[in-house]
Amino acid sequence: MKALPTFKYHPNPLETGSIVESDDECVCCERERGYMYVGPVFAEEELDESICPWCIASGLAFKKFETEFTDAASIGGGIWPELSEEIIAEVAHHTPGFIGLQQERWAACCNDAAAFIETAGHKELTDKYPDAIDDIRSDFEASGGDWESWFKSLDADGSATAYVFQCLHCKRHTGYSDSD
Repeated sequence: MKALPTFKYHPNPLETGSIVESDDECVCCERERGYMYVGPVFAEEELDESICPWCIASGLAFKKFETEFTDAASIGGGIWPELSEEIIAEVAHHTPGFIGLQQERWAACCNDAAAFIETAGHKELTDKYPDAIDDIRSDFEASGGDWESWFKSLDADGSATAYVFQCLHCKRHTGYSDSD
């Protein structure tokens, strides 16, 4: 099987579940490539689970269907820096998104989009990503909730989860949390 394209802002889309093995034909390039993107697709047409990673990386899916794989308005901003239109376009049009419990958001740091690493719960945040906890707390407290109870309830596969990103420059982790 051919190696997947490299995605600067989503380095492990197989591990995150955004890309899966598939024998289906891509609706964009009309080829069976062995993999299919299964994350969110924002487009006029119904394109769920029908675009291959190569058409995302090359921009063909964006050119052909005017797709976004992450809502451009949800990239950077809020607790993170605002980003240039070029960076927003790279994430929205050329990077596999990820499935969130609510509307997905894309973190930023050092005036660039951060790389999506994985969903995480209390255990993963405490053990692997303690440097992301302050940002997740700041984002959560903006909604006025009880942080300690919320933090303990986070589960990578649960109904309340965190999304962890890593800065491509300073290597610091950041993220946010949500629930269904």
